[in-house]
Amino acid sequence: MSIPLIQKIRVGSYIMGQRLKGIDKYPLVLMLEPLFRCNLACAGCGKIDYEDDILDKRLSARECLDAVDECGAPIVSIPGGEPLIHKEIVEIVEGIVARKKFVYLCTNALLLEKRLDDFTPSDYLTFSVHLDGMEAHHDRAVDQAGTFKRATKAIRAAKAKGFRVNVNCTLFDQMNAEEAAEFFTFVTDDLKVEGITISPGYAYERAPNQEHFLNRTKTKQLFRDIFRLQGNKKWEFSQSILFMDFLAGNQQYQCMPWGNPTRNIFGWQRPCYLLSEGYADSFEALMSETRWEDYGTGRYEKCANCMVHCGYEATAVTDVTSHPLKALSVFLKGIDTEKPMVAEIPLDNQRPAEFVFEGLVKTLSQKKAQEMAEQEASGKSEQRAKTTSNAA
Repeated sequence: MSIPLIQKIRVGSYIMGQRLKGIDKYPLVLMLEPLFRCNLACAGCGKIDYEDDILDKRLSARECLDAVDECGAPIVSIPGGEPLIHKEIVEIVEGIVARKKFVYLCTNALLLEKRLDDFTPSDYLTFSVHLDGMEAHHDRAVDQAGTFKRATKAIRAAKAKGFRVNVNCTLFDQMNAEEAAEFFTFVTDDLKVEGITISPGYAYERAPNQEHFLNRTKTKQLFRDIFRLQGNKKWEFSQSILFMDFLAGNQQYQCMPWGNPTRNIFGWQRPCYLLSEGYADSFEALMSETRWEDYGTGRYEKCANCMVHCGYEATAVTDVTSHPLKALSVFLKGIDTEKPMVAEIPLDNQRPAEFVFEGLVKTLSQKKAQEMAEQEASGKSEQRAKTTSNAA
């Protein structure tokens, strides 16, 4: 089963509870990013080209668990960077599971096999392994030969130990429908993963390779071509049926960036996981002070081609709970790949992009460095005082 029954029940109950309280903006998945450092250098990544002093920073286990409590989302995704590099990752995961939150630990799996004994299998824990297609595609995407073999070996080892494993796949324009269908069949039938999380690539502002990201028209056509090839194959996607229908051009959705709030080393990132245009000091400030109406397709130039799950899955899930019969119909009939696509959101009135990232990160880095210097100075002062007291 792609999503455990207990997760469906708990998330459904959470959503209904928010609605009964009259809350229209609430988080579904906390994107908890404890570090940016990674042991790969993927061309489409917008994180690995930070300066070393930023890549060396970490959220502590205490900071991570405080963020989980502060946010309250029923699901926690731990991306990076590479989370398995973090020295306190086991404590972080165990703390989240103890809170009965569902953890998706995102990893390139290079360290996974040797770290498996550090974790305990649970319906609340899923290893989400990043694979961008079959061997040739994946190794080229991550710019390192042999990673596909190591990742698939680690997946088999994790499955053998009773862990839930999900595959996280980002599609760029280098993979055609036939290759994607082959990959989905492989991970479902051969690797036997619980589910596939799939999303079109989004052009991060700082991503080194910008040329292979999909626009919305290409995205919809690619997914239609893929679903035409599915036939009787049973591909398990760990996303709502209406999000998949959206990717195929059958639903017109606006994103809900508050559905997947991000907490990283700088604070609570505005407005979403993919765009970094400011930070809030608390989750409450993020929700109440962010100008959400300024973002989204048709509103902001940077959002024009985005169809990524961290923006639109929350919208689709909300639609499922609001219109369950529509969702059931798509589930039973399958995703329509022949009817005309729904009208696209007009881009005529979108505001132009503001490129504030460089100055923002520089300011935040200086602030973080000052905080660390003050903490170090405070620690030395306390130690001197203690030494003086003992001497007396």
